[in-house]
Amino acid sequence: MLIVTAFLCVAIMSALGKAATQVSTASIVFFQNSVSLLLFLPWALRHGTGPLKTSRIGLHILRACGGLLSQVLMFAAVKKMPLMNAVLLTNSAPLFIPLITWAWLKEKITGIVWASLLVGFVGVILILKPSPALVTNPAALIATSAAVFSAFALVTVNRLSTTETTQRILFYYFLISSVVTAPFALFGGGIFHPMSSMEWFDLIGIGIFMAASQLLIILAYRHASAGRIAPFNYSVVVFSGLIGWLVWKNKPDLLSLAGVVLVTAGGILSTKFGGPNARGHFGWIGRWNHRFHADAHQETT
Repeated sequence: MLIVTAFLCVAIMSALGKAATQVSTASIVFFQNSVSLLLFLPWALRHGTGPLKTSRIGLHILRACGGLLSQVLMFAAVKKMPLMNAVLLTNSAPLFIPLITWAWLKEKITGIVWASLLVGFVGVILILKPSPALVTNPAALIATSAAVFSAFALVTVNRLSTTETTQRILFYYFLISSVVTAPFALFGGGIFHPMSSMEWFDLIGIGIFMAASQLLIILAYRHASAGRIAPFNYSVVVFSGLIGWLVWKNKPDLLSLAGVVLVTAGGILSTKFGGPNARGHFGWIGRWNHRFHADAHQETT
């Protein structure tokens, strides 16, 4: 229930980004992270600033850059294409994780993982529908690029999770992302551009639902393992499809539906058989290994 509700929040957050068509992408991402940071600070600072000290700031910056680029590309794509397709392509990150761990960490890719990647990438192609139209409206390619950066961020945060606590990873992600996007939001025609009350509602809502999704995910991982939770991540596609149909009257064609099934199947199989770095994918935060459960136990005691 917790993990499905978390991805309902992700779907609503993405829909609010699509609704804010006149707001710059920089402003959207800035509010997503700055509002989340403000909501997150009381929890992060409940024991003072000591627990937030880190010796791996370089890796935190690398992780934030990957996650931030993923978010920028996702919100740019979601304005130009059906919500369900944009969210699905962005969440196809598990298909790219084995390739990144192979190139970066020299991890071998097993036969069953290669098969799952093939299934998933066939689904991506069905959704992309390669044609000259991709040149004039490259939104689908942009959403796929978001998945690549998301996969890079996930592999990076998995490396961080060997030494860093949950609150430290989230704190530096929200902080760095807010600082990086602030100049673009302030001076790029974003915040200083007159906005309607509905646009302010969209921006604040994006931050609130982002923070809510991460809180629910953390709570979910206190009750079940990554392997049991991971398949429910794709509930975001169902919610996005329903919202897109009800609000924007987007009706996916048969090829897109087939692509959804194949990408979901490939992503789940890749997550299940792709090793530790592929497990527990949820949006932009990553997986938590046994350290997370140890941290959670320590906090509760």
